[in-house]
Amino acid sequence: MDARISMRQATGSKGGNSPVGGKTRAALGFRAHSGWTALVVVAGPLRSPAVIDRQRVELVDSAIPEAKQPYHAAAQLDLREAEKLVKRCADKAESLACQALREVIEELRKKGHEVVGCGILLGSGRPATTLASTLASHAMIHTAEGEHFRNAIRAASKRHDLSVTGVKERELLARGSAELRIHADELERRVSEMGRPIGPPWAQDQKHAALVGWLALVRASRQS
Repeated sequence: MDARISMRQATGSKGGNSPVGGKTRAALGFRAHSGWTALVVVAGPLRSPAVIDRQRVELVDSAIPEAKQPYHAAAQLDLREAEKLVKRCADKAESLACQALREVIEELRKKGHEVVGCGILLGSGRPATTLASTLASHAMIHTAEGEHFRNAIRAASKRHDLSVTGVKERELLARGSAELRIHADELERRVSEMGRPIGPPWAQDQKHAALVGWLALVRASRQS
């Protein structure tokens, strides 16, 4: 894991996000790519949470050349070897994600925050049911690559007992507007403003991760 950029204390507990044992609730938001994920941490009042950290988390081991696109590599192998490669890469990605989450959660606790959930942006495609059918279709291979890293984040989150909120990326703004009861244009403005105190980079990766993290924070607070 690299690019630890900032850690800022979110202030206040208004808006329904009451402290847990004296700690302010926080949630993690993820937007995954091939081999890495953008991670944004939000905490504070549910109506106006603050971004308190953002990172780039690596999900591949450089010692495994095929790890960044395991399904593309597996398509060149017989099925038995393909299964071994995909499993090896999946196990490693989950291990790296779990380690990264452990470090983030521990540091947040030291700063007075309790991580209560995470949000993950999902793709639009539906993965195939078997590895053989996946490898038979170039489109399914691309879908599987995306799911590969999202699954690693999801599994790591569950290992840390975090509730997981999954939102399809193409539905993110509409769902955010509906659940937060904020007009879409205003919501986009607020998410853009959330990145100002922490500084650049604050591009689409960070904005979308922040919004899905916000939704996870709201959902976890309602369930508590």
